[in-house]
Amino acid sequence: MDSATEAFVAHRNLLFTVAYEMLGSAADAEDVLQETWLRWAGVDLEAVRDQRAYLVRITTRKALDRLRALGRRRESYVGSWLPEPLLTAPDVAEDVELADSVSMAMLLVMETLTPTERAVFVLREVFDLGYEEIAGAVDKSPSAVRQIAHRARAHVAARRPRDAVSQADTRHALAAFQRAVETGDLQNLLDILAPDVVVLSDGGGVVQTVRYPVVGADKVARLLTIGLAKLDRAGRSIEPVWVNGCPGLILRYDGEVDTVVAMRVEDGLITGVYIVRNPEKLSRVQQKTVLSR
Repeated sequence: MDSATEAFVAHRNLLFTVAYEMLGSAADAEDVLQETWLRWAGVDLEAVRDQRAYLVRITTRKALDRLRALGRRRESYVGSWLPEPLLTAPDVAEDVELADSVSMAMLLVMETLTPTERAVFVLREVFDLGYEEIAGAVDKSPSAVRQIAHRARAHVAARRPRDAVSQADTRHALAAFQRAVETGDLQNLLDILAPDVVVLSDGGGVVQTVRYPVVGADKVARLLTIGLAKLDRAGRSIEPVWVNGCPGLILRYDGEVDTVVAMRVEDGLITGVYIVRNPEKLSRVQQKTVLSR
């Protein structure tokens, strides 16, 4: 490989992770990487002091452009919008900060930030870039970046999950959830749902799903048990997997992915259930995606 290609390949997983955390879409992140490569291929490498920083800067700028365009597209999205789920290896969960940053719950929190706030938050809090490096990526002064970082950090802190939960606790809750939905046992499901649990389901207007958030343990339990009871059990399989660095489930029919379920667990109870059924968002759960910082 030539020097430009070698550098890009060496940092590709990092660049994908940056773009995905900013966009919540693997398909859009891949498009950003393609644009980054086209821009990078024309750079005079002898004038570049830090190739990693330069590539991150290009990726961030391209992702910002796309994020602003996506905002207009999502205004007309049918039903609830959820991030595109990724099938990840268990080792992603070992990096607690990375796993938290790509979780469905955190990506939804970051959706409430402005594009610039999201870029600054991702680059500072997740990738630990310096303020001057970030300033070059978002076209702001370092002092302005500090203020944006402070504002974004406070915004996220007020909305993120309250306590860090061990992966063992999450797996335990997930296993109980799986047993409950497989058997249709309403009481067992109620036992593991927080009183204020929320279900968000994304069908993209393509497949049938609940278009609005469902709140409350009773409503959620009935939705899940009655909904699953209507589905044909023949050819159905439920597989525990790692989704976005956290335990999750893949529901298949005759070997084809139909639904991905991720969840948020706090104090041993499920507080959020995220159900993705939009076929356009299920391609990345066919094989593992490598994420890195």
